[in-house]
Amino acid sequence: MDITINKKDSANASIKIIINEADYQPNVEQKIKEYGKKANIKGFRPGKVPSSYIKKLYGKSILVEEINQLLSKSLNDYIKENDLQILGEPLPNQEKAEAIDWDSPKEFEFEYDLGLVDEFELKLDDKLKIEKYVIEVDKKAMNETFDNLKKQYGETESVEESAAGDTLEGVLSTEDGEIQERVILPLEDLEKKAQKNYTGVKKDTELKLEVAKAFESEEAKSRFIGQNEPGSINPDGEYVFKVTDIKRTKPAEINQELFDKVFGKDAVKSEEEFNEKIKETISENYNRETENLLNRDVQNTLVEKTKIDLPDEFLKKWLLLSNQGKITQEQIDKEYDLYTKDLRWNLIKNKVAADNKDLKVEHEDIMTHTKNLIKQQFGAYGMSEQLEENLDNFANNYLQGEKGENYRKVFEELLNIKVMDHVKSLITIKEKKVDLDGFKKAVEKN
Repeated sequence: MDITINKKDSANASIKIIINEADYQPNVEQKIKEYGKKANIKGFRPGKVPSSYIKKLYGKSILVEEINQLLSKSLNDYIKENDLQILGEPLPNQEKAEAIDWDSPKEFEFEYDLGLVDEFELKLDDKLKIEKYVIEVDKKAMNETFDNLKKQYGETESVEESAAGDTLEGVLSTEDGEIQERVILPLEDLEKKAQKNYTGVKKDTELKLEVAKAFESEEAKSRFIGQNEPGSINPDGEYVFKVTDIKRTKPAEINQELFDKVFGKDAVKSEEEFNEKIKETISENYNRETENLLNRDVQNTLVEKTKIDLPDEFLKKWLLLSNQGKITQEQIDKEYDLYTKDLRWNLIKNKVAADNKDLKVEHEDIMTHTKNLIKQQFGAYGMSEQLEENLDNFANNYLQGEKGENYRKVFEELLNIKVMDHVKSLITIKEKKVDLDGFKKAVEKN
């Protein structure tokens, strides 16, 4: 057997594999003998079928199977032994493969195209400067949070006539009377004109609802449409809304009962402590958001500044062949930039991890992370003793699910966290104070 590589450039190569008769014939003959011992063919005693007859019936298929096994092993071994960093999978040269004469086997020649990623330089030092936004908790945010909590934990009752801030329950139907869906309609989600039309109404009132125009924001419209099965409410549809009930929430009072409902019994014992705890919670939520944006900015900056040559034509061809029937060439061309952006980040992430062995993700890390996620689902560590004892089993069952895909996802998530924390420790992060609106504008730019 002879294997040679032809590197066309830093990102593309082809491998030629020549397989001689001596490489495959002994195994082919052995398999023919084994077939003869197992074959049950009319006219022959079991296990006594002549090799010549087996060869006539199955010789070509045995040869093809043996050659394919040899090719696969030889190609993988060569890539591993020569430490070739490949992208995707080797693609066989179809023209040469189709020209092979399997009826006159002697010497076989195969060729594969490879997509390579060469070594690249990654600069991580304090000269790389990235902004981190710090959102100040202002009076507006505090007041909105108080209002939301008082509403969330307030008492709800049915009333005879709607007023601003109420929630209407009703049945949505088309104008020809066909009943569509039962829906809930918070009046505060409607734009001002629609709010005016929907206040001062009573049960059994029928009102016109133009979905495209009625809501004060796309988010509010999406919430309304999303109550029911996808497609059941047309985002551009015109409906008749019949009021079946009117709900009004009496805001909760700021007292110990509210403190206990929000933060747990006796966690907060005064209005002053409640205010501080609210501010702390808002800050934590803001920090999660700003940290997510910072991580995205770090990732985008490194992808932009790090020169990595990619085998673009090879990757497009590989994506098309490996997803036959699932994706078109037009879709690949349209989404290729997004694909390579993720690919470049994965290459950068893996390089950082390889260069810093202490960033390794251990099985114990994966188990701990998974168990914490399960605990949170059971209510922030409020699990019974029996459930606690079975936590390892729950975690293992989850990680083994989806044919190991869940394990891979948790591994990638933890590796991403470790790599990102390491990168941020090496670069310069400058804090910039903004209000919530300023932060939202920064997110939109990204």
